[in-house]
Amino acid sequence: MQATISIPQHWTYPRFALEQRTEQGIILGLYYYPSGTELAEQFDDSWRYALMPNKNSDEISYLKEDQIKPLTPEELFQQITAEIDFYQQQISILNRQLTVLTQGANNG
Repeated sequence: MQATISIPQHWTYPRFALEQRTEQGIILGLYYYPSGTELAEQFDDSWRYALMPNKNSDEISYLKEDQIKPLTPEELFQQITAEIDFYQQQISILNRQLTVLTQGANNG
């Protein structure tokens, strides 16, 4: 089942999506300060995003929409292909370990 998020019609639509890769990191969450609230008066009524700089970090940064820069298609392509290469190497290592394990089981 696909999760659905409903945004009230009087709110602006967010510019970025969950799990989107940006120059600042991966978007983990988003929240909105609706106009007419104390927080919106203090911080502007707009979307805020929680980002993790990289998958190996426990840091989270909270940025306004205008502080986030999307990746270019080329940068996104490079990131994704590098991640695919990494996981293909991991799969190759695991396959070799399985081969050694099964050969040992057949010989033992």
